[in-house]
Amino acid sequence: MQIHVSTDRNLEGQEGLTRHVEASLKAGLARFREGITSIEVRLSDENAAKSGNADKRCVIEARPAGRNPVAVSDNRATIEEAVEGATRKLRRLLDSAQGRSNDHKGGASIRMDEDIE
Repeated sequence: MQIHVSTDRNLEGQEGLTRHVEASLKAGLARFREGITSIEVRLSDENAAKSGNADKRCVIEARPAGRNPVAVSDNRATIEEAVEGATRKLRRLLDSAQGRSNDHKGGASIRMDEDIE
C-alpha cells in the first residue's frame, strides 16, 4: 500500500507531519492493507493565518484493488484530529463496501443452508 501525502503552503512541519499521517493510516487501515493499492492524502488549512474551529481539512482518496477509488474528508481544529476523523470515515466506508461485495445474491443464507431441516 503506497501512501502519498501532500499539503498546502499554509502548513508547516511537512516531514514530521507526513510520518505521522503515514503511521496513523497504516495502523488505522491495517486489515485493508492487502486490498488497497494506493492512498493519496491532501492536508490543508482553509483559513490560512486566521484562526477558526474547523479550518484544518484532510481528504483521503483510497484506490481499492479492482474497484473504483473512494474518497472521504474531515474538517477539525487540528490536522491530527482531521486525519483521525478521515481515517475513521474511510475505515467505515471500506467496511461497508467489503460487506456489500460479500453479500450478494446466491450467497449463503439460512434458506439455502442444506444442513438445516
